[in-house]
Amino acid sequence: MYANVRDDLQKTLDEIKAAGLFKPERVISTPQSSSVTVPTGDVLNFCANNYLGLADHPEVVAAAKDALDRWGYGMASVRFICGTQDVHKELEGRLSTFLGQEDTILYSSCFDANGGVFETLLDAEDAVISDALNHASIIDGIRLSKAARFRYANRDMADLETKLKEASGARRRLIVTDGVFSMDGYIAPLKEICDLADRYDAMVMVDDSHAVGFTGPGGAGTPALHGVSDRVDIITGTLGKALGGASGGYVAARAEIVALLRQRSRPYLFSNSLAPVIAAASLKVLDLLESAGDLREKLAANTKLFRTRMTEEGFEILPGEHPIAPVMIGDAAEAGRMAELLLERGVYVIGFSYPVVPMGAARIRVQLSAAHSTEDIEKTVAAFVDARASMKG
Repeated sequence: MYANVRDDLQKTLDEIKAAGLFKPERVISTPQSSSVTVPTGDVLNFCANNYLGLADHPEVVAAAKDALDRWGYGMASVRFICGTQDVHKELEGRLSTFLGQEDTILYSSCFDANGGVFETLLDAEDAVISDALNHASIIDGIRLSKAARFRYANRDMADLETKLKEASGARRRLIVTDGVFSMDGYIAPLKEICDLADRYDAMVMVDDSHAVGFTGPGGAGTPALHGVSDRVDIITGTLGKALGGASGGYVAARAEIVALLRQRSRPYLFSNSLAPVIAAASLKVLDLLESAGDLREKLAANTKLFRTRMTEEGFEILPGEHPIAPVMIGDAAEAGRMAELLLERGVYVIGFSYPVVPMGAARIRVQLSAAHSTEDIEKTVAAFVDARASMKG
């Protein structure tokens, strides 16, 4: 049987490659940092979500080493059996305070967090209204629920209001949006969303994975940026980006929501507990965030410099102030080719194409970090200019 399946799978793989959509995985042989070593040599790293440069921060690494001695390697169990240590409870409490929410529950990833919310809170009597550009984990999580599904155009409040009216007969209505849309760097208009939620008696959920740590007052994310932390009912996020870059996710929400997730959320109930070393290192990250104003300022300055210099050189970058800076290419094969040319010039970036982004909207997603220097950014801009000339020549 598998012989026939194998031929079909290989045909699909060949089609992906022919369309320029194949996504190779490059192996790095160093810790995650502003520069890494790949098989071709040392390169500047502009493709990681290491926004504050904490992935290899010495205090975070030291906290992780200490945690191994104190807490051990792993829990070998799920939380409700014998997989909860006080380090997990401490991290949940700290995240709740940091994000301005009543309670928090940890997951092995934000993908699991988003996968565990919707079917727990919503059923066939309810409705979920989702932004069209929400992360794949939100889309998959919604699919697991029996709720009626409505999708509104990206950040389009008129369309959101239309969908809320269409969902008026539902028992519960949940609006869900990314805080920052990861392929574009656009920030959701949360105040307007909360205003509509109040008007149409809906709850609000925000996946803030690409904001927490460096956006808003103290880095508390997009709800804090818009002054609506007390009006957002559910915040999901990751420990795997600005908050140290390892893994793990969370839901920070109203107390009753978190309590029900502990009882009914399948990815939580049937997945091993977050490794204690990650929980302990994440606590150290939260300590560092209390005095990380200089890192957030450096990240903002780096972002502004890169966006300004690339615009001066004639590249099209989607507008905004977020450290996700998408350099628009259009054609998938050209985006992949440019990424290869940039790697040859010592700059590690990734070309994104369909189905990650819409067909014909391929791009190089450059991700700035506080760990990058001005020299790093100028070298990267020069590499883009040289790679473009090589493609034209």
